[in-house]
Amino acid sequence: MQQNFIDRVSICNLAGAKVMILNRKFLKFEINLDFVLIAVTTSQKDYRICYLINKYLNLDFTRSADLEVDISEALAPAFFSLYRYTADDAETDYYFIANKGSEGYLVPEMSRVDFFFMIKNHINENDLDKLIPALNKIPEVVAAAKIDPKKIKSRENLLF
Repeated sequence: MQQNFIDRVSICNLAGAKVMILNRKFLKFEINLDFVLIAVTTSQKDYRICYLINKYLNLDFTRSADLEVDISEALAPAFFSLYRYTADDAETDYYFIANKGSEGYLVPEMSRVDFFFMIKNHINENDLDKLIPALNKIPEVVAAAKIDPKKIKSRENLLF
């Protein structure tokens, strides 16, 4: 998270006299969404679609501990299946996350999306341009499309 302080100067009119109030500070938070997000729709289970992605894209996703997220509507935290692959040569982390979990959706406004393919750290634009069509060529994938994380209301759920 990046924090910016913004100085403000206010001029108030008190009993006919103008008074300046200096150094009023406002704290502005900017969430760092430095990742690529691809929405994946499929009827397959998480382990099956990861197997197919590994097979067709020559990746090596392995199951990680479930992603635990506090969803405001639920009393208990929600758990979402999570798969991870780290490309050693490029220092790029790939995540495959289920959208539907134990207590609801990770991104409720995108309830028709089954999984999210997240890429953290640097990825070459040419590689990304090849990745999405390759995902769409997997017969069991109905659709895969790049999503702008800044346009998602519940984007905080994707920060881990």
